[in-house]
Amino acid sequence: MIHNLTLSDVLSEHARSRPETTAVVDGELRLTYPHLDARVSRLASALAGRGVAAGDRVLWLGQNSHAILELLLACSRLGAVFCPANWRQSADELRFVLSDLSPKVVVWEHSDTTAALAPGTGQRERSETSAGLAPDAGLAAVDRPVSWVRAGEEYEEFLASGELHDFPPVEDTAPVLALYTAAFDGRPNAALLSSAALVAHSTSLLVVRQMEPGFTFLDNGPLFHVGTMMFCLATLQIGGTNVIMPAFDAEELCRLVDAEKVTQAFLFGQMIDAVVAANAGGKYDLSSLRFISHSAEWDEMTTVDDSPWCRSKMGGYGQTEVGGMLTFLGLAPGAAGFAGRPSPLVQVRILAPDGTELPPGEVGEICARGKSLFSGYFARPELNAAKSAYGWHHTGDLGRREPDGTITFVGPKLRMIKSGAENVYPAEVERALKAHPTVADAAVIGTPDERWHQAVKAVVVTRPGKTATAEELIEHVRSTLASYKKPREVVFAEEIPKKGFTPDYDALDERYGGGNYPGV
Repeated sequence: MIHNLTLSDVLSEHARSRPETTAVVDGELRLTYPHLDARVSRLASALAGRGVAAGDRVLWLGQNSHAILELLLACSRLGAVFCPANWRQSADELRFVLSDLSPKVVVWEHSDTTAALAPGTGQRERSETSAGLAPDAGLAAVDRPVSWVRAGEEYEEFLASGELHDFPPVEDTAPVLALYTAAFDGRPNAALLSSAALVAHSTSLLVVRQMEPGFTFLDNGPLFHVGTMMFCLATLQIGGTNVIMPAFDAEELCRLVDAEKVTQAFLFGQMIDAVVAANAGGKYDLSSLRFISHSAEWDEMTTVDDSPWCRSKMGGYGQTEVGGMLTFLGLAPGAAGFAGRPSPLVQVRILAPDGTELPPGEVGEICARGKSLFSGYFARPELNAAKSAYGWHHTGDLGRREPDGTITFVGPKLRMIKSGAENVYPAEVERALKAHPTVADAAVIGTPDERWHQAVKAVVVTRPGKTATAEELIEHVRSTLASYKKPREVVFAEEIPKKGFTPDYDALDERYGGGNYPGV
């Protein structure tokens, strides 16, 4: 095991080499690396007491919390797999995750959605073992008992019940993190990432970002999203400080940046504008925040960073399956390809459908292999075989190699809508629409939106003799899927144009104003 390095190992080393460094800040909770290491050991012991062993899954249902990092590290210590679920999902979507992942333990925060999922009605009952949920028709039931632990006081009692002791070594190639992604076929898949892959990606990212001792990251973006998680783990890797924020709030973000001297946060256009508005008049000192140039007001409040990552406007190409970023524009200043060059720990090829490499200038599928790539999707053997054809991970995205060797991202092979920072897959929304009793057929396109990049638009054909209002169908989707996936607009049509058995999205775009798709 002398070449082994798990996330748990990284934490254990920091506990020895950085005994006075603050690892995590979450509200009034402040943990040094030794404190975090001890809590993780107790948590791992408590999880083992609930039957969690190597390969078992632990699920988090809730907003950002220090518990997410602790649960991930505890699973690393046990050889188990941790999954932070998207708390914005509907009860139906979370039932699918529970059924699909079949976790041994679920740690949950109270909300209207999770209250509908957790068994029983009281806090005591919710923490007891349940025979599982009764998912909607067509989904298999959870096939084994699930232990529910409520976040907050109950979680702290659960953690404290564990004993401090050593754990046997775990292979760093074992999956440790599961992130749901890519609902191209109507349901998402859990991408499995190993400690080795996450450590490799963190190492590449912290070099391009030029992280240094004292780096402090504000986890204000969702930790179920690889964009936030990759910086959380790179901060852990460098021995920095993770400051946890349950969800984005511009005023609270300003306060935390000032109080904790935050180096970087998860921010993009609209969020930055909200922060500028919240700090009008300079109430808070945001100068510790080293970030990209955005506007005169923003640049005056913060420190414009000159790292390759920030100089390139955080550019590149990535996806969950590659640990975050596959290529960095910061590694290719002035390059022809606007996705930049590959991370130093991966290989990238542009392949034709038959697996042959295409020459520069020709468009094909972006394919990769290397240290930071995922281990496949959980319980998806056929999909995994297709995704790893010819010995390369097939990203599902189109790109081309430029004459200078850099990469340009062209767009998804299959249709995807980008609304704000979220990916919306037409097949998933179409499936929800077709479940309505009045809907005979449906297709979903993205239309240009000045604020969110794209908005979701549904084209619906109703059953003979049946009627429904646009508002009714929008509410139906909202009750089934996360709210950001619901159509903003519904139009009714006599038929959906088809290419074979699938909607003719090009014809739909032309007829109903679609456009502004990622990469186009």
